[in-house]
Amino acid sequence: MRDYEMVVTTPGGPDRFEQREIEPPVPGPGEVLVRQAAVGLNFLDVYHRSGLYPWTVERDLVPGSEAAGRVVAVGKGVEAVKMGDRVAYTHPLGAYATARVIAADRLVPIPEGISDEDAACLMLKGLTAQYLIHSTFRVEEGMTVLVHAASGGVGLILGQWLVAKGVTAIGTVGGAEKMELARAHGYTHVIDYQAEDFVARVREITGGQGVPAVYDSVGRDTWRGSLDCLRTHGAFVNFGQSSGLIEGFTLADLAKGSFTACRPVLFHYITDPAELRRRAADLFACVLAGRLKAGIHQRYPLTEVAEAHRRIEARRTTGATVLTIDQAP
Repeated sequence: MRDYEMVVTTPGGPDRFEQREIEPPVPGPGEVLVRQAAVGLNFLDVYHRSGLYPWTVERDLVPGSEAAGRVVAVGKGVEAVKMGDRVAYTHPLGAYATARVIAADRLVPIPEGISDEDAACLMLKGLTAQYLIHSTFRVEEGMTVLVHAASGGVGLILGQWLVAKGVTAIGTVGGAEKMELARAHGYTHVIDYQAEDFVARVREITGGQGVPAVYDSVGRDTWRGSLDCLRTHGAFVNFGQSSGLIEGFTLADLAKGSFTACRPVLFHYITDPAELRRRAADLFACVLAGRLKAGIHQRYPLTEVAEAHRRIEARRTTGATVLTIDQAP
């Protein structure tokens, strides 16, 4: 099997993907060549492919921001990893490939007991959950918080982690079939937003008080309701926009209850290599202790990434989706 990457030449729909053969690049100083075994799929990839996030690359775009594999070549000055190490990473763009060069300080070792597929799907989604509840809005035992898209990749990890920390999690999902999945991953209360008013239900659950924080990755369809679910001094944490960009928001909207609002980005929390490894170690420790599972519910060959994009955009996926790669001889 020859090495290849899945590229997009112009912004647009999933049909823009092309398979292109590549020669594995030679790592330079501080870099390594990783032969990849699995790639995680994220809604972030859709934003990049479609052009919702403007392209900043001069060449054709290779989406993908998390993957796992094995180090097969090492550049000068690399000491953190060595040939043969199993590693994982989350890094903007470039993951939809059988092999790639990446800076060694962006890699974390995969512990024994965690598969390549799980590691590939945990890096972006798991580290997102980690910083959201430990740094952006730090949850405390006994709290009750609201999470939108509870049956998605980040949502299922958040549900497990919140219950492990003694936090009551309320989750919203789209469709009755996703409710049991969310409940099985730690959510005490699950609301089908297609069938009922999630704001009224949250108010009912909390005795009219509201929640101290809402973790919202849906955006346009939910932001107003998210604010209405907050208690006084509550925090609106918007970390995605699967339904579209938020429109019409003003600072005056926060005056309803002296709210705070933020739009955090994972890569700002892991810029420092030491912080990246600290957060990844926390994540992997929880997985090895049995408190978290990657929750892979869909698998596609990397060559079929267009279909994977169609399904995630149509909200026809649950949990994590992994793109698998046949290993070259």
